[in-house]
Amino acid sequence: MQTNTPSRSTIRLTRRGRFALAALGAVVAGTAVAVPLLIMNGDDDSRPTTLVIPEGWRASQVYAAVDKVLDLPAGTTKKSLPKADLKLPDEAGGDPEGYLFPTTYPLKGKATPQKLLSRMADTADKKFNGAPIAAGAQRNAMNVYQAVTVASIVQAEAATKADMGKVARVIFNRLERGMPLQMDSTVDYALNRGAPRTTAADTEIDSPYNSYRRMGLPPTPIGNPGEDAVRAAINPTPGDWLYFVTVKPGDTRFTADYAEHQRNVAEAGAQGKKTDEPSKKEVSGAPPAVTPRPAPPAPSAA
Repeated sequence: MQTNTPSRSTIRLTRRGRFALAALGAVVAGTAVAVPLLIMNGDDDSRPTTLVIPEGWRASQVYAAVDKVLDLPAGTTKKSLPKADLKLPDEAGGDPEGYLFPTTYPLKGKATPQKLLSRMADTADKKFNGAPIAAGAQRNAMNVYQAVTVASIVQAEAATKADMGKVARVIFNRLERGMPLQMDSTVDYALNRGAPRTTAADTEIDSPYNSYRRMGLPPTPIGNPGEDAVRAAINPTPGDWLYFVTVKPGDTRFTADYAEHQRNVAEAGAQGKKTDEPSKKEVSGAPPAVTPRPAPPAPSAA
């Protein structure tokens, strides 16, 4: 069984219903195709002077954005990774996912993929390895890399900044109770998509990112979280919640009671039919007393 989480109590699997959450704002974290946000210097014919990386973008989106802003053939930035010599934690194994910090980057001088990626990774290193983040991770029995992984899930799952701390608490509560995370965002990452729905077949895929079938955290972050999500990951809102569902935009309900959650899910379904809007996210699962099913075998090493 594959795990990637601090030592907790005995682990067992549960089941859950499925809805997808529409992210609020102009950029959807986890979409499959990246479109760089560029700030021009005021002349329609001039080159962009700034590249903005939105919170939650995956590394693949960042690569595509850099290719576009530097007018390079698709795939150039990704191929440049071995030459970039990025400052990454040992746990990352050379994968910069989670450490391409989302913010605004000026395009000064002769910008190259290596320079831009290095700047992003250096920014993440400074943000994440300061005393507050390191201490917060330790307080939650994690290392910094695990905290960034939690933050990446929070970034993908939370509908609003106000919900981030609650989503983080659901993650910790599930880990502590030996429940699978069962987050659609991790499955979408495994499938390299940003689709609004996760099917029953999707939840059976053989991937270490399938948090329906694998225990604990995924092996890497599933995107590049911003500061708010990281703060939520190290300072989760106090609460006993195990489930949440977005009933309608601006109304995400958290609960520890499975029966109450089922009522919320039913209401979310009714709202979805009214608006013809399938973009509702549910983190569900049967109560912890459910009979466990055998865990699938871990994938063999390459």
